[in-house]
Formats: sequence, structure tokens, C-alpha cells
Amino acid sequence: MRPIGCAGHIVGPMSDATPATETPDYDALTRDIADVPAVEVIVTVAVNLMSAAAVKLGLTEEGDTHKDLDEARKLIHALAGLLDGSATEISSFHAAPLKDGLKSLQLAFREASVVPDEPGQGPGEKYTGPIYG
Repeated sequence: MRPIGCAGHIVGPMSDATPATETPDYDALTRDIADVPAVEVIVTVAVNLMSAAAVKLGLTEEGDTHKDLDEARKLIHALAGLLDGSATEISSFHAAPLKDGLKSLQLAFREASVVPDEPGQGPGEKYTGPIYG
């Protein structure tokens, strides 16, 4: 999966064959957003939300350096809304691992909270139902 870059383009990986001193052909590395299937855009956005939430929960190598539970709450809630709203548009092949990742983030949020939310009140639980730790 390639991340969406500026100006509505999907950015692809640089070829290993490109020498370090040569300027890469960026036109060959991008494609117009019009050519990208909706499922790919939805999944890419969901993965980006999951990654950002993991950072804000302190689940990366940097640990608590970027930990911010208020920001994590927003990201998890947005992810849950995206997955709920797109459930009928993406296949279970795509949805199942994203929902598993969302649940893991919700559980991690609950564990990281000094004062845990009531069941059903945590981030995204409006869409997923209560998450129990």
C-alpha cells in the first residue's frame, strides 16, 4: 500500500535500482488519485489513523515520547467512524484486520488511561460498542 502524497497523488516506493546520486523520476513514482480505487484510499487512511493512534498511545519504539491520550482518543474515534461508515463498501478481507487493529487500540487506550472510561464511553465505542479490558 502506498501513502497518499501531496496534490492527490499516491506515492510509490523508490526503486533500488536508482543510484543515490541520480534524481528519481517522481512522475514514475506517482499516480493520479483518480486512478486509485476507493477501497485503497479508505484502507490507506485507516492504516494512517491506526499508526498515528499507536504513536499517541506510546506503543512505538520511542515509547512515551509522543504519548498524548487526548490526541489518541480523537484518532481512535475517527478510525472507528471511518470503519463503521465504510463497512458496506469494503470487503471483510479488508475490514477484519482493520477492526482487529481498532479493538487493540481501544484496549491499549483503556489500559493507558489513569481513569478509564465507562464501558461504551471510550474512544470509538459509539460505533463499536463497549470494549472490555
